[in-house]
Amino acid sequence: MRTLAYGSWPSPVDAALAAAHDGHPEYVGIVGDETWWTEPRPTEGGRRTLVRRHADGTEESVLPAPWNVRSRVIEYGGQPWAGVTHEGEPLVVFVHFADQRMYRYRPGGEPLPLTPLSPVGGGLRWAQPQLRLTDGEVWCVLEEFTGDGPSDVRRVLAAVPLDGSAARDRGAVRELTAARHRFVTGPRLSPDGRRAAWLGWDHPRMPWDGTELLVADVTDDGTLSEPRTVAGGPDESIAQADWASDGSLLYASDRTGWWNLYRDGEPLCPREEEFGGPLWKLGHRWFAPLDNGLVAVVHGRGATTLGVLDPETGEVVDVAGPWTEFAPTLAAHGGRVVAVGASPRSAYEVVELDTRTGRARVIGAAHEDAVDPAHYPEPLIRTFTGPDGREVHAHVYPPHHPGCTAPGGELPPYVVWAHGGPTGRSPLVLDLEIAYFTSRGIGVAEVNYGGSTGYGREYRNRLREQWGVVDVEDCAAVALALADEGTADRDRLAVRGGSAGGWTAAASLVTTGVYACGTISYPILDLAGWATGETHDFESRYLETLVGPYAEVPGRYAERSPTEHADRVTAPFLLLQGLDDVICPPAQSERFLARMAARGVPHTYLAFEGEGHGFRRADTMIRALEAELALYAHVFGLHPHGVPAWEPSA
Repeated sequence: MRTLAYGSWPSPVDAALAAAHDGHPEYVGIVGDETWWTEPRPTEGGRRTLVRRHADGTEESVLPAPWNVRSRVIEYGGQPWAGVTHEGEPLVVFVHFADQRMYRYRPGGEPLPLTPLSPVGGGLRWAQPQLRLTDGEVWCVLEEFTGDGPSDVRRVLAAVPLDGSAARDRGAVRELTAARHRFVTGPRLSPDGRRAAWLGWDHPRMPWDGTELLVADVTDDGTLSEPRTVAGGPDESIAQADWASDGSLLYASDRTGWWNLYRDGEPLCPREEEFGGPLWKLGHRWFAPLDNGLVAVVHGRGATTLGVLDPETGEVVDVAGPWTEFAPTLAAHGGRVVAVGASPRSAYEVVELDTRTGRARVIGAAHEDAVDPAHYPEPLIRTFTGPDGREVHAHVYPPHHPGCTAPGGELPPYVVWAHGGPTGRSPLVLDLEIAYFTSRGIGVAEVNYGGSTGYGREYRNRLREQWGVVDVEDCAAVALALADEGTADRDRLAVRGGSAGGWTAAASLVTTGVYACGTISYPILDLAGWATGETHDFESRYLETLVGPYAEVPGRYAERSPTEHADRVTAPFLLLQGLDDVICPPAQSERFLARMAARGVPHTYLAFEGEGHGFRRADTMIRALEAELALYAHVFGLHPHGVPAWEPSA
């Protein structure tokens, strides 16, 4: 065992390794007897490919570069593909990111465009396709821009001909509904094909605030009758809906304060835990009905597990295995359930559960140890006490190296990570970005601050009109508690976050004085600008919940914005920005930097062409991660191996 100062431990986890393992499988589906899913390719320009698992267990990327299977509906996207077996072969439709057109594809052939391009605004976008071969159509969500502004947009359920006749003719796309709601999810058809169910909601609500569950009859001519609302409302969030094999309607509602499952309005398994979550992407699935009447469920309080619910008894039998977290994607066929699970010792992988035997196994994207697992971080699940005695949930990852220890009496530096959203949560999974720091002797604390999901609506609502207050206070409470208990060095604390976490990091540097430095990635920095046209339609009214209506409390927007108080920032920082970001646009970062000009606070601004909201390209992630470590080395007096010196702009 070598004795070396914290931050100087030699690590096999370099930035390239962390970047190569960023992202995870998504949108699983079953095509015939095969399992398909999308998977990231950071080293291929950050695209997502479509992966096919053959019956013999081999995996194949069915679409070569530059095909990129990803939808931009509501900017965060949604289910971008669907497939069936037709004439003994897979028939797949998918959305290509570059042009947002939907394509038809048969393995061995070339993709055929099904939808037209549009010169208006962001064009035509599609999500949650569902193949209806008997009608020769794909039913899906259509997002159509009607002007150049981010809110000049309408969304409807639509039917796209499978024969390609709409590829140059917008008029050939059949609209199934009027634009009754600002936002809709894709239709789920009942087993007999006679009814369709979907979710709808309107500004200023976000889908975790309140949604409506809509049902309409499918008429003989293939249209939908006038929809009726069967559940939900302004203060009730329906996260997902689907039909059971007997024709009953299942849905996840938080009417009790927790997303629980209901069948035709009756609770199936009332518990103080979540059977749903925030609908950031159209097509998230937390449950999947089985043919035998059972229901596969992703559920939990905090971390999630995969289980099978018996609606008649309310009992849930959880899968046995090493996985401690399951993503909101499920597919079911017969007695098979396909999910995506991970743990602190393994990245997300495709898992198949045989409900007849109870046996679960990895069938795709199998985790392979890129380094000796002895270097993996070892999380501690902690609950801290925040202001007013409130609970604050966190995952604490102490510095960890199998061959190194620090000199006696030295306390380690710690970085507090604020997750994005802010209506979201840090999952308990192996993350090589965390390992990049902990294996060098830098601790990490992921804070699921008030407002995070997974702990019920009351915990989620702590952030209502308190964004920039509760999240900042909770992160600071964790940081200071770690220092007070002798876990972290009080003088070597940092904060980092991306998107909404970038806001929390910046606001923390402005208001707390707790941190010696910070890393701010693709952030919100100017609330007034973001609330008045500088972001996309989906989140354009989000701040009314998080901060308050702008027209009523404009002073609050100015009071909390880091841009308005850039003069209070005295700690060095790193600012990272994608130049193609339409959610948190570069103008936000540039305005903040303009206020910082000539103040003499050391900082670095790295802006990346071709990157949007959240970095996807390996070269970007490598540069960003190395710059972050260089910042900490400079401020904390660390000596990491092989990392370029920090080069501040001021």
